[in-house]
This record gives sequence, structure tokens and C-alpha cells, in this order.
Amino acid sequence: MGEALVELERVQTQLLQRISKLEHSYIPSSPSQNDTVDDAVTDTVARLSSILRSNGVPEFSFKRVPSDYYDWPLEARRDALSAASIHHLCKSIVLVNTQAPANVVDCTNRNNSKYYVVVVQYTARFNAEAVKNFLYSLNNGSIAKKKFNMRLAPEETSMELTGYGHNAVTCIGMKTDIPVILDEAIVKLTPDFFWLGGGEVDLKLGIRTSQLIKFINPFIVNCSNN
Repeated sequence: MGEALVELERVQTQLLQRISKLEHSYIPSSPSQNDTVDDAVTDTVARLSSILRSNGVPEFSFKRVPSDYYDWPLEARRDALSAASIHHLCKSIVLVNTQAPANVVDCTNRNNSKYYVVVVQYTARFNAEAVKNFLYSLNNGSIAKKKFNMRLAPEETSMELTGYGHNAVTCIGMKTDIPVILDEAIVKLTPDFFWLGGGEVDLKLGIRTSQLIKFINPFIVNCSNN
């Protein structure tokens, strides 16, 4: 047992050192930020970086943001992340089907799951009705349309399912294997590199869209109104 722990620590140390060398984006987004906080490779960064690289996603970046980031206008957030545009700023939200049949209680069936994670732009207005219609069609009309009623899951439910708190939710490395719906508008962005939550409230993840799609195999749905 002792040798196993020593070996585990050695591997973890090597991983952290490698990440520190490869990731050049852990720099403060504001001069007022504490350099030591931003330079530190947190467990979240190390874990998600390992997941991404091991699943064929080499193009990604983590950036720290100030605590008042969510009080900023989208243009300021774009500049802090060096994002291509405000439309490249996205978020992950957890939806629950409040009218799901009694036997649908988890995420076992991705075509008819109790919960879904939807990734949508901040500049877009999410259209729950579009998701409802998509899921109805996905099941070839075998489930009554009234059995689909997608609503924002309570924050405690989202936390329990994903392992991430408010403003920290990301579709990578979730506690539960929740099926993901990626808004079609994000797929059409140029360049195809967008930003979303990074697992901590002050941590953002930038990622190559095409690589993310190959990894998580999301449903791509037109589910927003710009």
C-alpha cells in the first residue's frame, strides 16, 4: 500500500509539472489579481486537463478571472479571456424534465434522460421548446410530447449531478454522465474556439469546438434565439 501511494504521488507530481509547463494561459486577467493564486495548478485544472488530453482534446486553455467577473459587461469578459467575440462566451446549464415518466429517473437513456446539460451562448436566449421538440422527434414520437417539459434544474440538483457549483458548471468531468446538448449556433462560430465554465467559479475553459464534439458526442440542436 505504501509503495502504491508513493508511486501515485510521483505520477501526480509529474502530471502537475507537465501541465505547468504546457499551459501558458494561467495569467491574471487583471493586475489586481494575486499571481500566486493564478500560477497554482489546482486539482480541478489538473483533473480536467488530464481528461481532455486523454480523450483527444489537445487545444484548450484555462484562465482565471476576478471575483467580480459576472458583474462585468460581456465586452469586458471577452477582453479578459481574449475571446474572439462576445458570442464565443458560453455557459452550461442543467435541465430537468419535470414531466418525465415515472420510470425515467436518471441519465441511463441519453435519448430520454431525466436530465440534460445544455451549452448555450450568453448572447442567445435559450429556447426550451426547441429542446422539447427535438427530444420528441428523437424518440420518433413514441413518447407523448406532454411528457417533455424541460426546466432549469434547482441549483442543489445541478451541484449533486455535476459536482460543480453555480457559475462553475462545465460539461467536462461531470460527476454524472449527463447527456449534453450543444446549441447549433456555437458550432457555427468562427473561429471554432469558445469559452465556458471551467469547474470553479473563477476559472474559465476555452476549447476547440470540433475537438469537444468528437469527445463528448453532444446532440447538436438549434435551441436558442439570438
